[in-house]
Amino acid sequence: MEYSPRYAQPFTLNQAIQLDIPVITEEIARLQNSLQHLRETQELLGQYITENPDEQDAEIEKAFKENEIVIGSQEERVGMLRMALSEKGVNPGSHYAVSPPNGVPAERDTVQRSTGGPVTGDQTNVVAESGDDGGVHL
Repeated sequence: MEYSPRYAQPFTLNQAIQLDIPVITEEIARLQNSLQHLRETQELLGQYITENPDEQDAEIEKAFKENEIVIGSQEERVGMLRMALSEKGVNPGSHYAVSPPNGVPAERDTVQRSTGGPVTGDQTNVVAESGDDGGVHL
């Protein structure tokens, strides 16, 4: 499967497909939690910027703009991981959907596997934790 991400990502779709299903689902959950916190922070930063137009703080505005990029990148990464689950025969449903911008989690569905049997992937030297965000890096 070919996929060209809009943002720089720590892995390709083909690399994500090689990950075991539990690794993919754990990373989706981690990213969803991160997105929830980023959106909460954005709301606070946005309120501050709106309520204090005379106090233009370059650092706060820079953080707000950087968070927008991080949110877009993480949403895209969740999408890539959902595509990887689909390629493995897992119907991710809305359980692993990106939460809407208002921060309300998507409706929870159960993840259903195809009847094609277990799916495994060689994880030898594929996943390494990074100190920067604790996510999956290949």
